[in-house]
Amino acid sequence: RGKQRGPLEERQSAVTEAAPWGRARYEAVKKQLGAVGALSKQYWQYLACKVWQEGCGKVEEEKTSPGPGWSLPLVGQDYLEILSAWYCSFGKCCKTGDCQIINNVTGLELDLHEQLHGQHLAKEVVIRAVRGFLQNPQPQKALVLSFHGWSGTGKNFVARMVAAHLYRDGLKSDCVRVQLEKQISETMQLCEQSLFIFDEAEKLHSGLLDVIKPFVAHSDKGQQDNRRSIFLFLSNIGGSAINEVALDFWRAGRAREEIPVELLEQQLRLEMLQLAENGYAHSRFLEENLVDFFVPFLPLEYHHVKLCARDAFLARGLPYTEAALDEVARMMVFVPKEEKLFSAQGCKSVSQRINYFLP
Repeated sequence: RGKQRGPLEERQSAVTEAAPWGRARYEAVKKQLGAVGALSKQYWQYLACKVWQEGCGKVEEEKTSPGPGWSLPLVGQDYLEILSAWYCSFGKCCKTGDCQIINNVTGLELDLHEQLHGQHLAKEVVIRAVRGFLQNPQPQKALVLSFHGWSGTGKNFVARMVAAHLYRDGLKSDCVRVQLEKQISETMQLCEQSLFIFDEAEKLHSGLLDVIKPFVAHSDKGQQDNRRSIFLFLSNIGGSAINEVALDFWRAGRAREEIPVELLEQQLRLEMLQLAENGYAHSRFLEENLVDFFVPFLPLEYHHVKLCARDAFLARGLPYTEAALDEVARMMVFVPKEEKLFSAQGCKSVSQRINYFLP
């Protein structure tokens, strides 16, 4: 009072006097902005607690104390979980060597559907087995999958894809081991969930398999860390038996999608029994039923090879035509000699063959 008002104050006073509703709207906006500021502060405190473990007591106190009519929205918490996980990807926010277990089973299912060609049985078994295992809060043993089929049918491809969708760093993760190494015990102690991949399992010595056996057997109370592990064994054993079944269905005019997995599993077991000198085929893994699922990989046909060629072109950002895809497929060797139905190499070397089409 008695103080000379400036031009801005005079304009604000004029607006208020000319329009009585102006003051009410101003107060409402001011209140909303204050609430937004307080909410942003609470978001920041929550993030700091999750990432740096700072101010957690204050966050808990604010959770229990009556607030100004709002609380931290559930959606906001979800975004903060994502943000904190992103931040932790640049450092170590937990005691384990690689705490970034993502277990993106949905992404795995989508990528298998889009990128794994001609393997409807493998897709179904792998997704069902991995999802069921990860959803089980207290599994009784490690998950053991045994992949069987000809070379080039996708066994390694699926193994790499499983690693990529269960762990942020994929095969480079500290929680993933390819082939047998001395760090199995250390990896299980380091990571609450471990993935072990054994390529060419049929070449593993029986003594090495005996070393692995305690880690995949039903665990006692003192071995609970083993239960959260996944073992993938990749083998060419059974490839001929799988191909014979697929060929019989084709000759009978039946689609490969009609082949039941139970029939192929039976054929796989019969072929293994005939391999008297093979350590994996006659290991205690099979005798004691430690393999949870046999995953059959069917032989690939001409149109599957074309799909692999298409993917190879797209992966390198190259244009393609149907004629080019046909030419790549025709470069492959197909068997048997009469029908020329299945690619003898699967999709291996397809990516190298598109070099012929480079300018």
